[in-house]
Amino acid sequence: MKSLTFYRVSVFSAILFVSLSIILLFAPVHMLAGWGVELTTEAGLLAKRIGALYAGIAVMYFMARNAEHSITRTALIYGTVTASLILALLGIYEFAVGHATSGILSAVFIEVVLMLAFLYVGARSK
Repeated sequence: MKSLTFYRVSVFSAILFVSLSIILLFAPVHMLAGWGVELTTEAGLLAKRIGALYAGIAVMYFMARNAEHSITRTALIYGTVTASLILALLGIYEFAVGHATSGILSAVFIEVVLMLAFLYVGARSK
């Protein structure tokens, strides 16, 4: 799996986060409906604010794509691992208690894959 590098995972993450950003900023109803969550004014407000945050994360990963092994790169890796793990656990919890439909499990799958990819890249750079 030598082709899985920080550069590739960063570029993939930037594309993923900019895609999520666009959806959450301009069409949050599509993502929320897939999870079985109604688009209310409050949910729309939160979705748009999270979309802006994802846009910023996309820029960080795109700009850091060529970063050599460093404390900063390690912080990016483990920050993403932590966020992805928490998001995956929350998705499973919300599905289990009935606050979201099985549509949220696709997001959980992506979060777990992202977490594992960053863990792999982080472990390889030591």
